[in-house]
Amino acid sequence: MVPASLLLEDGTLFHGYAAGKIGITTGEICFNTGMTGYQEIFTDPSYHGQIMVNTAAHIGNYGVKKEESESITLKIAGLVTRNFNEPFFRTTAEESLQDLLVQQNLVAIQGVDTRTLLRHIRHKGAMNALISSEKTDPEDLKNILSNTRRMGGLELASAVSTTESYEWGMQKHGPKIAVLDLGVKKNILQCFVERGCRIKVFPARTPYDEIKNWNPQGYSLSNGPGDPAAIGYARDTCKAILYHNAPFFGICLGHQILALACGIPTSKMHHGHRGLNHPVRNMITGKSEITSQNHGFEADKNAILKSSEVELTHINLNDESVEGIRLKNKPAFSVQYHPESSPGPHDSRYLFDQFIAMICSTILS
Repeated sequence: MVPASLLLEDGTLFHGYAAGKIGITTGEICFNTGMTGYQEIFTDPSYHGQIMVNTAAHIGNYGVKKEESESITLKIAGLVTRNFNEPFFRTTAEESLQDLLVQQNLVAIQGVDTRTLLRHIRHKGAMNALISSEKTDPEDLKNILSNTRRMGGLELASAVSTTESYEWGMQKHGPKIAVLDLGVKKNILQCFVERGCRIKVFPARTPYDEIKNWNPQGYSLSNGPGDPAAIGYARDTCKAILYHNAPFFGICLGHQILALACGIPTSKMHHGHRGLNHPVRNMITGKSEITSQNHGFEADKNAILKSSEVELTHINLNDESVEGIRLKNKPAFSVQYHPESSPGPHDSRYLFDQFIAMICSTILS
């Protein structure tokens, strides 16, 4: 086995063995507490530029299937695991995770004490990191890592967005929903299609007037990577949608963009929320739901509570951070988590129904 190293920005060094491609990679290190769904996680565009630590002990044990990817390619910058399983034990799997990593040039490290690493990140907070199975000298690795840009201030949505607009699904009738692709997951689109919607996906930088030419009856801003405050073009598009009183549904990064469009600031979290079991309370119904989450930024709760235009609709029951908002005088709402829940529980898929009902109500009025 080829030795490999994981170096954190604060100088902490972990040793292990190579998985995936032999090489060097850098990015912001983060962790996901989900016990399943590693393929969906690795192909989620929201993780672009991040090194993923899986807290589940065994990764790769059920192989990979093309249909379970949330985008065409792997989006994480690197992978850290405890036990990396090259042999897989699912008869319907098409190839091993190792094969996929090599095909897509992803550098990974196995044999790391991920429990100790997780506790370190939770205590110290998000930071940049480097995985190397090529160079071993600590000083060389520190020099490489020092040139890695921090996530704060980075505009990454356009790097993972589609370059051309396209329609999703075979629907010829039903509500027309325009999706601004900031890093959209496949199953968000599928959740709309399953509810009879016609979907057209637009590149991240598409101006509002160009989207409007398709005559959509509702607009959705998707999830995606990077700092929401750096995506001024999406904020401008959102403002235009709100100005025309069109039904709007923001998901994850789209939620943060809606907040910014309404004058609510966003900020970097200490280590973010990433996993499949985050409890959230719906402030409108009083019910709780278990949610799938992936974000490192958040909307300012105090600013929302002081706002005359924005209402808090969902809160995280672990840390009371903002999980959802709606506008008081416009047909617009958003959630910080992932209602498509792929992977994860389906407690929150009612939000797609809520959005479609909003569109239908607007059409009839």
